[in-house]
Amino acid sequence: MNQSARLAVFLSGTGSNAEKIFSYFKDHPSICVGLVLSNNLEAQGLQRAIKFNIPTRTFTKQQFRESDEVLDWLKESEITHIVLAGFLWMIPINLIKAYPNRIINIHPALLPKFGGKGMYGIKVHEAVKAANETQTGITLHEVNEKYDEGKIIFQATCNVLSTDTPELIAGKVQALEHTHYPTEIEKWINP
Repeated sequence: MNQSARLAVFLSGTGSNAEKIFSYFKDHPSICVGLVLSNNLEAQGLQRAIKFNIPTRTFTKQQFRESDEVLDWLKESEITHIVLAGFLWMIPINLIKAYPNRIINIHPALLPKFGGKGMYGIKVHEAVKAANETQTGITLHEVNEKYDEGKIIFQATCNVLSTDTPELIAGKVQALEHTHYPTEIEKWINP
């Protein structure tokens, strides 16, 4: 068991999954959220982190892709694992090499279906609806150099009714995310 895992949570938007993670690990005996990073100065998730007294940093594309600045921040904060919670950019190779098998993402569909570049948010649920799928769900996967192609760690499903709109599908999927992401992160770190 990892005695003191420190998570960095990367987010780009509202941070509803991130907040569930912050809350779940708030008083955890061996896992804490040590840093929240975002590519979006206006990300609501940053405000959620501040409510939990978690340090936040924002960065530009250049800082993220063309330097080791973000990696240096992770090292300064003694981060052991990286969790993506609605983060929309591809993770650069320097972070993947520094955190092999220690970066996890959640995708709002059952990979390998409906994954890849450009497949995020409502676009995923619109694609599920257009394909007349009867099930969808969430996939937790390790992050590698390709969008949504890392090792699958966990999946959970929900039914899709013919009458469901993409927005209704999104609500069902988000409920799965909020229920499973924090506990599956814990199992991933402390198997």
